[in-house]
Amino acid sequence: MPVYRRLGGASLAVLICASTALAEEAETKIEEIVVNGKYLSLDKLDSVKTPTPIIDIPQSLSIISADQIEKQSFTNLGDVLRYTPGLSISQGEGHRDAIIIRGIETTADFFIDGLRDDVQYFRPLYNLERVEILRGSNALLFGRGGGGGVVNRVTKSPEFDDQFAGFSSSIDTFGSYNISGDVNMAVSETAALRLNGFYEELDNHRDFFGGERFAINPTFAFKASSDTNVLLSYEYVDDDRVVDRGVPSQVVENGPNVPLKGFKKTFFGSPDGNRTTLQAHIAKARVDHTFTDSLRGNLTVQYADYDKLYQNLFANSAVSIGTGLPLQVQLDGYQDFTDRQNLIIQTNLVSEFKTGPFGHTVLFGGEFGDQDTDNARNDNVFAANGDDQITIAFTDPLDIPEFSFSNLVRDRESQVQFASVYLQDQIDVTDWLMLVGGVRYDRFDIDVLDIIEQNDGDGVNGDFSRVDEKFTPRLGAILKPAENISAYASYSETFLPRSGDQFLTLDLDTESTRPQSFKNTELGLKWDIRPDLSITAALFDLDRSSFTSVDPDDPGQIIVVEGSQTQGFEFQLNGKLADWWTIAAGYSYLDGKVQQADGGGNDGNKTRQTPENMISLWNNVSITDKFGIGFGATYQDSYFVREDNAVKVPDFIRVDAALYYELSDNLRLQVNVENLLDETYYPDAHSNTNISTGELSTHASRSLAAFKGWVQAQDSHVGGDVS
Repeated sequence: MPVYRRLGGASLAVLICASTALAEEAETKIEEIVVNGKYLSLDKLDSVKTPTPIIDIPQSLSIISADQIEKQSFTNLGDVLRYTPGLSISQGEGHRDAIIIRGIETTADFFIDGLRDDVQYFRPLYNLERVEILRGSNALLFGRGGGGGVVNRVTKSPEFDDQFAGFSSSIDTFGSYNISGDVNMAVSETAALRLNGFYEELDNHRDFFGGERFAINPTFAFKASSDTNVLLSYEYVDDDRVVDRGVPSQVVENGPNVPLKGFKKTFFGSPDGNRTTLQAHIAKARVDHTFTDSLRGNLTVQYADYDKLYQNLFANSAVSIGTGLPLQVQLDGYQDFTDRQNLIIQTNLVSEFKTGPFGHTVLFGGEFGDQDTDNARNDNVFAANGDDQITIAFTDPLDIPEFSFSNLVRDRESQVQFASVYLQDQIDVTDWLMLVGGVRYDRFDIDVLDIIEQNDGDGVNGDFSRVDEKFTPRLGAILKPAENISAYASYSETFLPRSGDQFLTLDLDTESTRPQSFKNTELGLKWDIRPDLSITAALFDLDRSSFTSVDPDDPGQIIVVEGSQTQGFEFQLNGKLADWWTIAAGYSYLDGKVQQADGGGNDGNKTRQTPENMISLWNNVSITDKFGIGFGATYQDSYFVREDNAVKVPDFIRVDAALYYELSDNLRLQVNVENLLDETYYPDAHSNTNISTGELSTHASRSLAAFKGWVQAQDSHVGGDVS
C-alpha cells in the first residue's frame, strides 16, 4: 500500500543519511528495497546485522510483513509461524509461545530488534514492522540456543518527517475483540515520537476460556548529530488469561493413541484455578553512529523485568472409551512463579572495504548479559486424598474436587552471565562468487541456588554452578550466475547449555555434563524472478548431537542420552503473480528421527511434533479498485506428540478466506473467515495428554470484521492497510 511504502522509505533514509537533502535523495532508492523486500538492513535492527541483500544470505529465511499480518488477520505469533515452512507450533501449556523449528522444540529462541527475549509468554503483534524467521543453527549471530533457528520481531520506529495516526478495531463471532492505535509525531526535523498501543478481550470456541491483555509502546528518536541517531523505547505488556491445555488422548487398542474425539469444547481443568498473568517492562536505548563512509556501528542496552504466574489443572492420562466401564479422567496440576530481570548490552561494528580485487563486509561485535531469575513451583493438593493427582468420573463440565496449590516442590534462584565476541567477513571474490566465514566465542556462566536442597539436611548445600565456553563457526559460499539468482552452501553450529533454555534445571547431574551441540548443513537457491516476485528453496541436514549424562541411579556411571537428526526440504514463493494477484506460498518436508547411541527404545522414532509435509498458501486478489478477496489454506501432516511416538495427531487441511472493501480513501472494512470448510483438526499439542482442538465450524469459526484507517497531517494523502 502507498502509505507503508512511503513511510518505510522515509524511515530508512533518515537513519542512513546525515542531512535532509541526502535523506530525500536516498528515499527513492531505499523505497525500492522496502517494497521489494530485498534487504534486512542493519539500520532496521534486523537479524543478520549487516546490510546484506536477502539473495546473498546463505541461509533459509522468511519475512512476514505487517501488511501480511493484517490481511490474514493474525492475532498472535503462532498464527504468523503456521504460515512459515519448516515450523510447527507447540501448545506451550496454554501460557507461552512455543515452536518447533526443523524438529527442535524451543520456548526461548525469540528476539526483539535483534536482542534476546527468552521469557515464556505470548508475544503481541501490535507494534511490529515485520517478523523475521531464520532457520538453521547459527550461534554466530544469536549466541546460545537457536538449534533449529530463531524468530526476530522488528518493531516500528518513529518517522522524523511525518505526522500520521492509525487505528484498528475488530471483533469475532466468539466475542473476542481488540482495538489498537499507532500515532507518529514529528517533534522537529531531528526528533520524533511514536506511540503504539492495543487492548484485546480474549475468547474462543473452548468452554470457560477468556481473558484480557494490553500493551503500550512509546518510542522516541532523535539525531544527536549529523552522524548519530538515538532511539529510546519502553514497552509494557500485561496479559491475564485462562490456561487451557486442550483435551487428553484416547486409548487405541494396538496404538498409537489419538486425540480424544467428540469433546472439542470440553475444558479439562478448573475454570477458576487455571490462570496465567504476566507483567513485562522492557526498556531499550540504541545509538547508531556513522564513523566514516565505510565504517558504522551501534550500541544497544536493554533492561527487562518480567513477573509471570501460571497455575493449572490438566488431564494427566489417556482416556479409555468403549470398555463398558464408566469414563474416568486423571487430573494433575501445579502453580509456577517466575520473576526475571534481563540486562543485555550489544554492540556491532560494520566495515566495508577492499583489499586488492576483493571486497569485504566485516562484522565485529560483542554482547554481554546478566539475567537473574527467581522461580518457585507448588504442586496442587486434592483434599480428598492429600495427593497432587486424582482420578474422577467424567462429567461435562468436570466436577473438580476441592484442591489447593500448597505443596512447595521447587524454589530456585539463578544468575546467568554471558559474554560473547564475534567476527564475520563477507568476501566478494568475484562478481559471481561470495564467501562468508566467521566465528563466535561465548562464555556462559550460571549459578543456581536450590533453596529446598539447601534446607533438606542431606549434606548437599544446594549451590550449583557451571561455566561453558564455546567457539561456534559459520561458513558459507554463494554463487551468482546472474544478479537475480544465487545458489549457496553453508555450515553453521550452535549450542545449548545443560541448564536448558530457561536455565533452571542445574543439579548434580547437569553440572557435570557438556552443552548440547547442533550442526546445520544447507544447500539453497534464491531467484528473484522479478523485483516483486521471488522463489527460494533449501535442502538441509540438522544434527542434534548425542551427549553424555550422569546416571541418576548411579552417579558414578555415565550414560548416553539421545540426540536427533532432521533432514528436509523447504520451498517458498512470494510476491506478485500479476498486478492484481499477490501470493505467499510455502512447502516443507521434514524427516526427523531420534538417534540413541546405546540402542534405547526410542532409537529411530520420529522427533516430537514434526509433520513430514506442511503446505501453506495465501492469495490476495484485487477485483476492483475498492474490492478484493483473500483465500488460502494450510495443510499439516500427521505427527507424533513426543519422541515415544505413543500418540499420533491426524493430518488436516484448513481453508481460510477474506473480503476487503475500501469504504473511503482512509477507511477499510475486512472480514476474515477461518476454517471455511468445517475441518475437525488438532493444530498443536504439549504432551501426550494435552492436545489443542481447532476452532469449530463455519457458523462459529473465527470470523473477523475489522476497521482500520490512516490519517496523515502533513498532506492530503490518506491510505493504509486494513485488517
